[in-house]
Amino acid sequence: MYPLAAAGRAGRAGIPGAVRPPLPAAALPAPDRSGKLGGMTSSAAQDPACEVAHGTVPAPAPAAEKVLVAVFATPVAQFLLRYAADVGYRGVLLDPDPDRAREAKAGGAVLAGSLDDFPAGTADVVVTDHHRPELGVVLRDALAAGARWIGLMGNARHEGPHVAALTELGVPPEQIALVHRPIGINIGSRTPPEIAISTIAGLIAERTGKPGGFVF
Repeated sequence: MYPLAAAGRAGRAGIPGAVRPPLPAAALPAPDRSGKLGGMTSSAAQDPACEVAHGTVPAPAPAAEKVLVAVFATPVAQFLLRYAADVGYRGVLLDPDPDRAREAKAGGAVLAGSLDDFPAGTADVVVTDHHRPELGVVLRDALAAGARWIGLMGNARHEGPHVAALTELGVPPEQIALVHRPIGINIGSRTPPEIAISTIAGLIAERTGKPGGFVF
């Protein structure tokens, strides 16, 4: 209905509803080397994606994979994994508790076996629960695996429990200092989705070398 009505309006003047016949191929001007067609620039010649597709310029090299590892099955982890894919991350969940991991997998989460599954320098690790007894071991393993970035949720006004947990495991202070706490951009987040948005925004700012917030 809509194409026919549009064609009728585009018909020859004085003949309502008449459709203008297409020009024969021989009547169409051929494009020249500049990509111009009868004095008009071809949109394909201006589109970089078209140039790549037609082989006129080399395709850009693929970016290195970005992995977001949400540690411990929590509501914040659920939202982190939901939003991660939208900004180019491969999101996975790591929970050393088999029952919690099984439940999260049934809910659709992609599980990671261990932090050694990812090449050094590719994974951003976000620990979403600082009360779990496995906290120290998970952080120690993340440091040993060469994670690109490691962060732990928590209140900046108090020393994080990870310090004592890692010290007890024999991790040196300079390694403990690599764990970021608190994490994310300070937007006054309170709910799990707000915390997840704040965290991912902080990771984007950190990866691009930007301060975040309203400073440009």
